[in-house]
Amino acid sequence: MKESLIGVVGSGTMGNGIAHIIALSDIKVVLIDINQEILKKALLNIKRNLNKQLSKKKITNKQFDSAMNNIKLSTKMEDLSLVDLVVEAIPEKYDLKVNLFKKLDSICKESTILATNTSSISISNLASKTKRPERVIGMHFMNPVPVMKLVEVINTIHTSKETTKKIIDLSHTINKVPIQCNDYPGFVSNRILMPMINEAIFCLDQNVATKESIDEIMRLGMSHPMGPLRLADLIGLDVCLDIMKVLYTGFNDSKYRPCVLLEKMVSSGFLGKKTGKGFYNYEL
Repeated sequence: MKESLIGVVGSGTMGNGIAHIIALSDIKVVLIDINQEILKKALLNIKRNLNKQLSKKKITNKQFDSAMNNIKLSTKMEDLSLVDLVVEAIPEKYDLKVNLFKKLDSICKESTILATNTSSISISNLASKTKRPERVIGMHFMNPVPVMKLVEVINTIHTSKETTKKIIDLSHTINKVPIQCNDYPGFVSNRILMPMINEAIFCLDQNVATKESIDEIMRLGMSHPMGPLRLADLIGLDVCLDIMKVLYTGFNDSKYRPCVLLEKMVSSGFLGKKTGKGFYNYEL
């Protein structure tokens, strides 16, 4: 897919990171969002992250210029009519994703692959809302996208081998490591990670230890690069809650019940790093 044109829908943290690595791999990308102000902020963030790579000599000036030139910004979904792949990276809300996939199915050419960066929502369900279920697949990137190597490639019962191969090949092209799994709630990454984070929040809520102690115990004792509460802030507490709800509903098992403290923090607007306050405080 080196010569492909790729669309990314949603220019938030994940979307602009995905556009960044695609453009840096010398592939043309159309980044779509609802208004120009959001897109301008996304492009500034991409430029800032490319500058970081440039200052660390991980990329050259030529690569920097090429990546910026490879990105087109648009608020028009119709600009995706000729792309070969769309990566959806909108908020983790089922209705939003279903409506988007229906729209993409009607706009994109028949051969276009529709990939979702969903953290937990059923990809099989999304596929069933389209007329191309064999060309629907999960492409779950990790945050921060320009740094993390993993792409969790999630196959549904409908996904064709050809679709999977193209996504694996593309993942290698954009310097990522694709690892396959099948479509179950939370897949592998979040089925394991989110209950751990949720349990850390229970530990804090039940005064087992301070937030700093919980994080340091997991960081030093389990060789995690950061503690679960700080990681939750980075991911976004609203995202963590959404995923826990999907796991709780999907498995109908009380072990996935979201901690009340997590629900309170989200309802109070304490969403982590993106709002300046979560388990820790941050400068915006």
